[in-house]
Amino acid sequence: MGRNLVIVESPSKAKTIKKYLGSNYIIKSSVGHVIDLPKSKLGIDLDNNFEPRYITVRGKASILKEIKTAYKKSSKVFLATDPDREGEAIAWHLKNALGLEDDAVCRIAFNEITKASIKEAIKHPVVINQDLVDAQQARRVLDRIVGYKLSPLLWKKVKKGLSAGRVQSVALQIIIDREKEIDAFDEKEYWTIEATFSLKDGTQFKGDLLKFKGKKLVMNNEESAQKIIDVILKETPIIDSIVEKEKKKNPLPPFITSTIQQRAAQSLNFTSRKTMQIAQQLYEGVDLGKENGGLVGLITYMRTDSTRISSVAKEEAKEFLLKNYGQEYIPEKPRYYKMGNKAQDAHEAIRPTSIFNTPEKIKNFLSKDQFKLYQLIWKRFLSSEMPSAIYDQVTIEIFCGEYLFKSIGSKLKFDGFLKVMIETKGEDKWLPIINKDDGIAIDELEKNQHFTQPPPRFTEASLIKQLESLGIGRPSTYATILDTITRRGYVVKEEKQFFTTELGLLVGDLLKKYFEDIINVKFTSKLENDLDLIAEGKREWHNTVKEFYEPFSVLLEHAEAEIEKITLEKEPDEITDVICEKCGRNMVIKTGRYGKFLACPGFPECRNAKPLVEKIGVPCPECNGEIVVKRSKKGRVFYGCDQYPECEVSFWNKPVNEKCPECGSLLMEKGNFLVCSNEGCKVKKKREEKESEE
Repeated sequence: MGRNLVIVESPSKAKTIKKYLGSNYIIKSSVGHVIDLPKSKLGIDLDNNFEPRYITVRGKASILKEIKTAYKKSSKVFLATDPDREGEAIAWHLKNALGLEDDAVCRIAFNEITKASIKEAIKHPVVINQDLVDAQQARRVLDRIVGYKLSPLLWKKVKKGLSAGRVQSVALQIIIDREKEIDAFDEKEYWTIEATFSLKDGTQFKGDLLKFKGKKLVMNNEESAQKIIDVILKETPIIDSIVEKEKKKNPLPPFITSTIQQRAAQSLNFTSRKTMQIAQQLYEGVDLGKENGGLVGLITYMRTDSTRISSVAKEEAKEFLLKNYGQEYIPEKPRYYKMGNKAQDAHEAIRPTSIFNTPEKIKNFLSKDQFKLYQLIWKRFLSSEMPSAIYDQVTIEIFCGEYLFKSIGSKLKFDGFLKVMIETKGEDKWLPIINKDDGIAIDELEKNQHFTQPPPRFTEASLIKQLESLGIGRPSTYATILDTITRRGYVVKEEKQFFTTELGLLVGDLLKKYFEDIINVKFTSKLENDLDLIAEGKREWHNTVKEFYEPFSVLLEHAEAEIEKITLEKEPDEITDVICEKCGRNMVIKTGRYGKFLACPGFPECRNAKPLVEKIGVPCPECNGEIVVKRSKKGRVFYGCDQYPECEVSFWNKPVNEKCPECGSLLMEKGNFLVCSNEGCKVKKKREEKESEE
């Protein structure tokens, strides 16, 4: 007989594995699923216990034929698809396509694509885990039923091209509910008082007014704040207590799927989809050149909910720390992190396959984005194996009559894990050396106005955190969920925040009205638990689908009868004074995939179109042009000179018609502040709120 056959999903993964296994192994890639439900129809036999009707995926017949041919020439087959439920299902389909017995010992899985890991997996093949397969089948069938039954309802009653999903619709509802919370929010005014105290030698420090007669102090207007100031100014401040103590700051656990998506969104401005795509590349292997071993899998498997780290990786991290930082940067006891109740702990947290592949060492072999994500993973893992940072903290309580002020100062004593996670260090806020008997005086009392803030709109990071905390979906599906509701036009992202569109509100409210019993957080979370029980062999998958489908079909029938056809009002196009040079008509403003543009109303006879120039009233600082709104190839808004390419001035943040008082560059809007557009200048000031003219 011939050589051993190893089947994986990805061609990139196949290349990396081939290097480790040698000439006695044939490596074939299925390029994802080769057998799946049909795209053109439901593919579920609703009258026969919800049995799926699988077919060979269109375009994959030749791949499957090639795999079968290789199998006939092989002495043994190893199904090495990804180590998760979907990977188990792909292996199961391949097993059936090749005609293997149910008890065939052919399944291998590895958490990292390294020589040692793959060699070890080859030595210990197992039978396919049918419970994992059934859990994946149940999820697939449930999602197919909802998608292929609800989406046509929306096409019929609202408009074509819409979609609904078991999890995506709940995610949309979460965003809608937050939008409604914000709309209903009642802003409240409140005031705070900060004191500037001084010692006899003139040294100053600040303290915040917190309590009156032992109770939290609330000031609702300026008048009440001023009355309190008038009383305090008549009092002599007395130091009541000085408490000194050490405070520890612990490192965060290594990344899991959800936290890496959150952190990459916050730090790198990556979408969830982009994060997972780049992580997949790092996992499958990057060519580091002959001197570094060629194709190398750089991180462990990126779809995981476990914070567990292997003893081998812990020892390697310890060796690296000892060599590069010294004994004091090794914790007294190894660190172990708690996992969520829903964690499956199937494999390790996301970490580098070798801590000695430092980001700087391999930087030249990585793309810019690969480097950014790898550095994030590398630092997070190493820091998670380091000691806590230690701060000296001093808390001073000062009484002015019956009013209590508190001042807290801290200073870094030992950086610990912050040695690696430099960006989280923060600034010291230290207090002068003070004794309890020292006399102090009040130099100034400053009152400040504030307003309570509504709950923030969701970003990708905060929505993923919310979905995870509610037990909605799986971390590996978050990227697809967010991508779908954005592509369907249910939400838009502005300055990283999700805003619901009119279409999103319409669809969300419609689904909530007619399917609230099953498309809601509680029901969806319970279904996730049921899927976990199936994976553990504690629940039968057909019964789970049946329990869902029976009430769903009743609600669907009711909605079909009750919902009347909804006609979406189409706003008339805005007519401009720009004349079409091809036919003489006044051009109108249209909205396309990348925003607004000018188009001739004579379409399809006249197909003239051009970019819409949105002026913002800011002259170009380099030429006689004007700064206008533009969009990048990926649809991101930026601001540039209308004389491009002659003038290449551009800004990612919106500039204002105001110059920096320090260097003369334009100021730009950034949140509630104006910042200098000159990167070397640190000028930052509060934006002035403009009163509405309406």
